[in-house]
Amino acid sequence: MSAHDIRSAKRPDPDQPMVDIANYVADYRIDSTEAYDTARYMLLDSLATAMMAMKFPECVKHLGPMVPGATLPGGARVPGTSHELDPVQAAFAIGTQIRWLDFNDTWLAAEWGHPSDNLGAILAVADYLSRKAEREGGQALSVRDVLAYAIKAHEIQGCYALLNSYNRVGQDHVILVRLASTAVATAMLGGSKEQITTAVSHSWIDNGALRTYRHAPNTGPRKSWAAGDACRRAVTHAINAVYRGVVGYPSALSAKTWGYYDVAFKGKPFEFERPFGSYVMENVLFKISFPAEFHAQTAVECAMKLHAQIGGKLDQIEKVVIETQEAGCRIIDKTGPLANYADRDHCIQYMVAVPLIFGRLTAEDYNDDVAADPRIDALREKMVVTENPQFTKDYFDPEKRYIGNAVQVFFKDGSSTEKVSIDYPIGHRKRRAEGIPVLLKKFEAAMRGHLPSHRVKAILEATADPAKLDAMPIQAFLGLFTL
Repeated sequence: MSAHDIRSAKRPDPDQPMVDIANYVADYRIDSTEAYDTARYMLLDSLATAMMAMKFPECVKHLGPMVPGATLPGGARVPGTSHELDPVQAAFAIGTQIRWLDFNDTWLAAEWGHPSDNLGAILAVADYLSRKAEREGGQALSVRDVLAYAIKAHEIQGCYALLNSYNRVGQDHVILVRLASTAVATAMLGGSKEQITTAVSHSWIDNGALRTYRHAPNTGPRKSWAAGDACRRAVTHAINAVYRGVVGYPSALSAKTWGYYDVAFKGKPFEFERPFGSYVMENVLFKISFPAEFHAQTAVECAMKLHAQIGGKLDQIEKVVIETQEAGCRIIDKTGPLANYADRDHCIQYMVAVPLIFGRLTAEDYNDDVAADPRIDALREKMVVTENPQFTKDYFDPEKRYIGNAVQVFFKDGSSTEKVSIDYPIGHRKRRAEGIPVLLKKFEAAMRGHLPSHRVKAILEATADPAKLDAMPIQAFLGLFTL
């Protein structure tokens, strides 16, 4: 009888995409030096964004136990704090830290996302397991072990994003954080292929969070803790599969009427461009210079180049023309009043206006005090955002993965600046040599901005030699970030 006969109670074989994830996580050996090198920088970059987020009380208030007193001495730690939590809540906290400022790595394709969000789950589970092993005389995970899990989480999230657009059915990209983190966390806990498949089936049955909190007129701070929430849910599924022995749902995707495809994906099965390997980590985009939604990164860079030409001529500007990709038009082209920082860091007009006026764009520039400057909204009203078809084409080209933008300022006297056009930002793979020194400066500055000097010294010494860092037990490394 067909697996899609709703009268039949016979369990079908697990859906192939779930099996493929389990096989990859359990069996695939990462042998790419470039992937490990990039993953090491990704780890430092993510911890930098986490430390930078500690300056923002709205972030910090999310980082402790769910209710006062619900701590776990010897549990997973939250970097930059003194919290020791169960791994589920620690995953939420770390994921929230990393994502808060919209300044961690990015992946852009049919779906968008930030693969280092998965570190919320990976670091929480790794610290919990390794501290437990240390107490019980077992084998702790090394930093290199963690990098391998991160490469796999990046690959799962990124490969699903290449051809499958969850945003077009109204779902947020953190659905892929939950998917990747669930698979990897289950493996970290010692789960078998069957248990990984079970946990992944539960992840799909959760369906997805709506993108409501990312778009006008409802843009709000939930977008800064949504990835942490996905990490928290992922660790819950992993623990349930490995420690509780819950049953799985083999046709969670394909079940007629009740499966994910029919309920949430317009009846379409997922499509895949390539098999799992290490492609995503090797090609991931770093946000190095500006804490801005990635589709606007090169627009900000263009505006920075034009700042000197604007000078004292703000009142003489007639219009500002911004050319971007189709995705940029759809996500961050925003008019009217901006209600909060989350509104502002997803508005391309705001992200261009600030560097044109001030010659900078920092996390603090999204705060109410800066946004109150009337020149920003006055300049926003003069902006015209259009799609450049070539930028869109290059955006989807798997050999390019560009994120192009162009900015040109026109004055009332008929003159104009040059049109500044940039195809890909400093965080792109094609600009790695230029970008890594900037990333390391970002990391050191973030450490010095939050941690005591003796901790910063120890961290810089630990991260100076890649081989020694890779061999370091993860609980010892994360201990350097504990207050």
